[in-house]
Amino acid sequence: MIATDTKPTGYMKKPSEPDSGFVSNEVQAFVLAGVRASGDALATTHNVPSKAHIKIAGQSMIARVLSALSQSDTIKAITIIGLEGGDALSQAEDWPAVFHQRGAPGPAASVYGALDEAGRGYPILVTTCDHALLTPEMIDTFLRLSLQSSADLTVALARRADIEDTYPDVRRTYLKFGDAHYSSCNLFCLLTPAAREVVSFWRTAEEDRKRPWRIAWRFGLVRALRLLIGRPALPGVFKIVSGRLGVEIKPVVLPFADAAVDVDTPDDLALVERIISERGG
Repeated sequence: MIATDTKPTGYMKKPSEPDSGFVSNEVQAFVLAGVRASGDALATTHNVPSKAHIKIAGQSMIARVLSALSQSDTIKAITIIGLEGGDALSQAEDWPAVFHQRGAPGPAASVYGALDEAGRGYPILVTTCDHALLTPEMIDTFLRLSLQSSADLTVALARRADIEDTYPDVRRTYLKFGDAHYSSCNLFCLLTPAAREVVSFWRTAEEDRKRPWRIAWRFGLVRALRLLIGRPALPGVFKIVSGRLGVEIKPVVLPFADAAVDVDTPDDLALVERIISERGG
């Protein structure tokens, strides 16, 4: 593992927005920017080391994520994990100060490795390099609600109804709970050291991320049946998961449709390019 500071500290830019209700500069951020072992078709198509390098309106996706993080009222340091070719890209785009760290096979293993680095305090926000529509408002809203939750770890979700109201034709992967369908927003907050247990479990379940029934089965027969057959509402699901892992995990439902739009496919990229173009870059 390595960590290198590319620019002097004290770089954070503050927007002239109202105070978000909690102490500034208290959260670290991890940005996952590696390539899965199975490869990345989008990066291959664009002939770049990873999709973090893909440019939208003249700016790489990861630079857009870093811009949002650096303008947040709450982020004190940023670590990029697993990015290839980051030095040249950062110099070309004049990034804010960041740390770089080698990745591991899979997002969970990469986060777990980063947690082993000396001086990793909590809370820690985890997001991804392809969250090109991320904004400081999303970050600060999610972190404010997370810090108020008394959880060990929080997961950001958006309701399908809210997403489709804004983007009727968007294609997302939805999780069906008893009360509604939800999509992940690629935002997680590790609030206490106990969250490490969740990351450890995530490593073992990573291969089944597109097969929720197999993940459910890892919780044991009774809990799996409650998840698969009972279809509890969102709070009930997280209560079951928390009980299995012995860690308090809570969902944070965000009101931003954009929070659930990451870039995994050419259609996603076309949508994000259109949105950014319509908003003037």
